Amino acid sequence: MPMPDAWRIRSACAWLVALALWFAAAACSAAELRSVGVSLSDMGNPFFTQIARGVEAAARRIGGPTVKVYATSCAYDLKRQIEQLNRFIDMKVDLIVLTAVDPEAVRPVIARARAAGIRVVAVDVVAGGVDVTVMTDNLEAGRMACKVIAERLKGQGRIVIINGPRLSSVTERVDGCLQVLRSHPGITLLSSDRDAGGSTPGGFAKMTELLDRFPAIDAVFAINDPTALGAERAALQAGRRDFFFVSVDGSPSVVARMHSGASLIAASVAQRPALQAERAVDIGFALLGGAPPPANPTILIAPFIVTPGTTKWPEGAWR
Repeated sequence: MPMPDAWRIRSACAWLVALALWFAAAACSAAELRSVGVSLSDMGNPFFTQIARGVEAAARRIGGPTVKVYATSCAYDLKRQIEQLNRFIDMKVDLIVLTAVDPEAVRPVIARARAAGIRVVAVDVVAGGVDVTVMTDNLEAGRMACKVIAERLKGQGRIVIINGPRLSSVTERVDGCLQVLRSHPGITLLSSDRDAGGSTPGGFAKMTELLDRFPAIDAVFAINDPTALGAERAALQAGRRDFFFVSVDGSPSVVARMHSGASLIAASVAQRPALQAERAVDIGFALLGGAPPPANPTILIAPFIVTPGTTKWPEGAWR
């Protein structure tokens, strides 16, 4: 049963108060932050570039200008990510921030890091064995995206979902979307299994396949902005302007595209990468100082809708 709005708000407020008190208690720690290792899945995606920059800014705020931040990208290659994590352990960094490409396969190397006294914080997606995870509320992001689609279609139409890598962030977005679609029997889901790899070339390729397969489409949910940008290009090259896109990220490139006046992208559910990075480093630093783990080991960051008319941007959003 869906959570009543008033109850949800009270629960969220209570959780935020608890987290604030935890931060206040943890602020008394005497830890020193000297180095941070960062292993992200794909810094070709601007979202992860923002995460890396946010980690660096937060680390320098805490540790000063001499703190070392080693930011790496594994390009969704598990072997490469494990090598990066092992290198961070050998370098004796104080904190590791990672976006795991496989939540269970990285568990042994995370255990090795923690045994060496290194705190490990996951961002964007879950990872087995970490101290804390900081991520977007991706289930809600998927719900928000497909509520926009359902409202624009007035509950009637044909949609496709362009999927992505089997990471928790992606699967939760799709699950949230499907929850909304189940409450709109007049909307037909044509396809949801095309994995575009979360990339612009992948979005172009999968949208091209979908256009060949389905002559009539009314809306597309793309799991992230790079996918949406590639898929939109495929639609425009095919001379198709009879449907619209909604995606997740709220990146500057999609915001600029929506403001161009020629875009098929109607909205994007925006993440807050700078806030994710800041929370990850702050919590990791507090743990280094001996603070107990937060009562809730998964910190969810609320997303928000961005449209061409958006003028207010919350803390930690892309600007």
